Amino acid sequence: MLFPKSKEFFDLIDQVAQNVLDAARILEDFVASPNEAKLRQLEDKEHIGDHLTHTLIEMLNKTFITPIDREDIHALVTRLDDILDYIYGGAYRMVLYKMPYVNDNFKDLVRVLVRTAEEVSKATLKLSDLKHPQLVLAQCVEINRLENVADMAHRKAIAALFEEEKDPIAIIKIKEVLDQMETATDRCEDVANVIESIILKNA
Repeated sequence: MLFPKSKEFFDLIDQVAQNVLDAARILEDFVASPNEAKLRQLEDKEHIGDHLTHTLIEMLNKTFITPIDREDIHALVTRLDDILDYIYGGAYRMVLYKMPYVNDNFKDLVRVLVRTAEEVSKATLKLSDLKHPQLVLAQCVEINRLENVADMAHRKAIAALFEEEKDPIAIIKIKEVLDQMETATDRCEDVANVIESIILKNA
């Protein structure tokens, strides 16, 4: 256990990232048609994510030599877990607050989140082979670009919310959920920043 194969670390990281992507896609379906079954699927994904994260951190604590800096592995997996927390948190609030409606602006923001999660998954897959760091960095640039797109979508959704909704309580509820979705894309950018740091250290 002191000297596990590098592949074990990277396989677990890939599983964490894929689980995040799966959750983002379920969220997109959930937003289109909110129901308890999809919320339970998201809850299952969060539990899987917690298990994978704990497994990886436990392996990290028991390992003498790691394929990349242990601090970077820890930062990467915890940032990935943060994305999942905000995805589930947003969906849970939609049900808890009995959100009155989900408009196109809201759906646009979630679509950008899914695209960003796709790029995150692609970037983590490339970490096991750093012979072509420019390819990984290109994914990070795309994640940063999509985070900016998400910011614009979030601002547009908030502006439309204040224009269309007259009930102040409804505004508070919907804005909080929108903020959760936008923060999830911010955490995707955090993942990209960690990956860039890994590339710089190992180039």
